[in-house]
Amino acid sequence: MFNIFTAMSDKEKNQTAQENSEEKNKADMIEKDKKKHKTEPKKTEKEKFEDKINDLGNKLAETNDKYLRLYSEFDNYRKRTAKERIELSKNAAEDMIVNLLPVLDDFDRALKAIEPTEQTQALYDGVSLIYNKMQNILNQKGLKAMESIGNNFDSELHEAIAQMPAQDEAAKGKIFDEVVKGYYLYDKVIRHAKVVVAN
Repeated sequence: MFNIFTAMSDKEKNQTAQENSEEKNKADMIEKDKKKHKTEPKKTEKEKFEDKINDLGNKLAETNDKYLRLYSEFDNYRKRTAKERIELSKNAAEDMIVNLLPVLDDFDRALKAIEPTEQTQALYDGVSLIYNKMQNILNQKGLKAMESIGNNFDSELHEAIAQMPAQDEAAKGKIFDEVVKGYYLYDKVIRHAKVVVAN
């Protein structure tokens, strides 16, 4: 009698064997699932609700944590941008104020050069008025003149352009005269004072 399997090609035999193997694996998986369900105790309604509550509590804690981190990052960003804005406005003002310092020096010299007499009193008052207005505006923007005369020489603040003999031991190292005034903008030195130091 003719055997059907002998007539099949090797390829068909392999395919049939593979299909049989897959069906057996599926049947084994189904059997395992049935055993698993039989061994696991069924949860009561109360236990199911408790699991849901625990899951929701975990999700809430995770969401709160994300919210706090996001809020903290935003707060840091807001503070940083505010600080950068203040720094930017200070730097913009600094350039303008540094360019106006020679004008203040000229006003100083003009006031020293004009001796107030009956003829020049009006001129002196006018120049003094303009100088004071300009100084007040710049002071509102953070400009402050250095007080140098009589203080000890400090290389961080002063630039010594000349020396003169000290009258006594106590005057040594002190500033005798100020040739060019030094200025602060807020707490930053924007121009060093050019001074004469007693030695």
